[in-house]
Amino acid sequence: MKVILSRKGFDTQYGGYPSPILPDGRMISLPIPSNDEITYNDLQVDKQLSYFHLMKQLNQRIKFNNESHILTKHMGCHLDPDINSTVIKRHNYWKPLFGQINASQTHLENQGVKEGDLFLFFGTFRKTTLQDNIYCFDSSQELHIIFGYLQIGEIVSVDNNSEIPEWMNYHPHTAKKRLGGNNTIYIAKQKLSWQSDAPGAGMLNFNNKQVLTKMGYTKSKWNLPPYFKDVVISYHSENSWKEDYFQSASKGQEFVVEDNKQIENWAKDIVSG
Repeated sequence: MKVILSRKGFDTQYGGYPSPILPDGRMISLPIPSNDEITYNDLQVDKQLSYFHLMKQLNQRIKFNNESHILTKHMGCHLDPDINSTVIKRHNYWKPLFGQINASQTHLENQGVKEGDLFLFFGTFRKTTLQDNIYCFDSSQELHIIFGYLQIGEIVSVDNNSEIPEWMNYHPHTAKKRLGGNNTIYIAKQKLSWQSDAPGAGMLNFNNKQVLTKMGYTKSKWNLPPYFKDVVISYHSENSWKEDYFQSASKGQEFVVEDNKQIENWAKDIVSG
């Protein structure tokens, strides 16, 4: 089983600030702004709070296309990966999905990513506090943290000739502007291959073992277990290993890790909580 470290959600370039970790440990990966139909106001943290209202509490502005904008209820977002079952109303046949296209999808193909492999989604996060019923970021640093996962159950190419199931029509990678080429959707397994009582994809609550960033260092400097040195990690080389940290690449959405039993067990431990 290959492990794919997949960078997603808000950061300084896309969105303009970190995704929040709520005081109860819930990690809310904010999808990047886009011209897609789903809006931040459509997405629910819970029954009382939409993503839009949470984001307005954290920051009145949002970075989109390298410009700062006032956040409005009508602003669209790219809900991908879509691995949180409760974030919007679901079709009865819904399964968690992740889409990829163009050079990023070509990279996954060239790396031999297949059914049964595991995406670990990471992003830029920061802890929050609740003050007078308003969420705000605390004084902690921004970190790269694994927030969710998807084990591949099926890989579907989506083009102009594809018959897209009704339950999948909402997903941004079924939109006409993305049809054709190597546009691809990864559908999650129903259950994890190693844990039959656990879903094949989902969000994770915060746990220190999900933190990639080495404490006291900037977010792109990681504290990976030493056995990662024995494998090939796409977009990286031996020079990525420094004296006391791993320098993660600033470019590339997916870092595909060569098959390795120790790394597989590391990933399973993270997913299992």
